[in-house]
Amino acid sequence: MCINFRPAANPAFLAERLGPLEPSLGHLEDIFPGYSAPVALRRGGAGNSLAALRPAQFGLVPHWCPDAAQARDISRKTYNARSETAASKPSFRTAWAARQWVLVPMQCFFEPSWEDAAANSGRPTRWRIARADGQPFAVAGLWDRWTDPATGSVQGSFTVLTVNADGHAVMGRMHRPDEEKRMPVIVPPAHYADWLQASPQQAGAFMRAAPAEDLVAAAAPLDRAVPEAPNLSLF
Repeated sequence: MCINFRPAANPAFLAERLGPLEPSLGHLEDIFPGYSAPVALRRGGAGNSLAALRPAQFGLVPHWCPDAAQARDISRKTYNARSETAASKPSFRTAWAARQWVLVPMQCFFEPSWEDAAANSGRPTRWRIARADGQPFAVAGLWDRWTDPATGSVQGSFTVLTVNADGHAVMGRMHRPDEEKRMPVIVPPAHYADWLQASPQQAGAFMRAAPAEDLVAAAAPLDRAVPEAPNLSLF
């Protein structure tokens, strides 16, 4: 899973593989569901760049949502997508079939650990997971575009794709002991372009857990209340 994350402040590591990226003024502090963050998606039309950065809401709103109330409700449940079922789930299947892939640039992501819950009044501790070498990375996801029928405004949103991580030396420490372990799909840099151009059939090959030795994790308690989501930018 990915409950919240910190975007990579500099997308140059993506541009090295994808060509120049149009700048995007996303929210560059910790991102929680409902917040807007920059994502790289396949660029249409001519040009020397494969991708463009766009701000989108963390929590996918399917294009078929009938109204804003349902859009808000659904987005609270769609910030992660199980890769095993994304091609068939109503919220994600259209985006999967249409190859609406994104790369989500991150410096780290956060998960809850219950290892010390007994000494913490039964509460989990937020942990920070990052690359062992300290470099930013990109996570695979899906995007969709929704038009509010009441106002005509257009909202872009995305979900992070996840895979099973049972037995993983790092991610196995996260979430409740009796829960399935999950982790976001971290795309190897050499395959950024391949992911954005993959067919629905090819996409399955990317759905793998990153090696534990590539990651580090440490306690990073959240020392403040999560603020309300800021106003969202549009696609």
